[in-house]
Amino acid sequence: MPADPFPPPPDPHRPPPPYADAPYTDPRAGVPYAASPSHRTYPWLPPAPPPPRPHRAPRHAPLGHHSDLRRLRRAYRWQRRTATLTALGYFVLFLVLSAFAPSLMTGTTAGVPTGLLLAVGQVPVTWLAVALYEATARRRVDPLAEMMCRQAVVDARREAVR
Repeated sequence: MPADPFPPPPDPHRPPPPYADAPYTDPRAGVPYAASPSHRTYPWLPPAPPPPRPHRAPRHAPLGHHSDLRRLRRAYRWQRRTATLTALGYFVLFLVLSAFAPSLMTGTTAGVPTGLLLAVGQVPVTWLAVALYEATARRRVDPLAEMMCRQAVVDARREAVR
């Protein structure tokens, strides 16, 4: 008879090898019982996972490939450009005038140097950039993002039902 390719694991409750297949008496209980049967697999291994379900094609395009995502990216890009060009454009204008029109910047307007007025004007222009950013977000980006969130919830519910 060929040797068993899967020998059983050592059992601490089995007697030593000379008596492995014979019944023996438990010294504590005084009752004879047979040795445990040999196992081809280890009993503590987890069961095999169930086979995967067959994949069904979705009825609509997934969220990441949807044209709404491209529209959202375009709206967000426009929003960033508007706010950035507002703030940086004014600051670049101030630097260009300082470098190439020093007579204009040192001139006075209402008793205050024009350069100082333009420098102090940077604060309201920055506020204007923030206001433009918020306004374009409310008008263009937020409605698209909310629509995509609602669609994602619907997609998740559809996947949960499957």
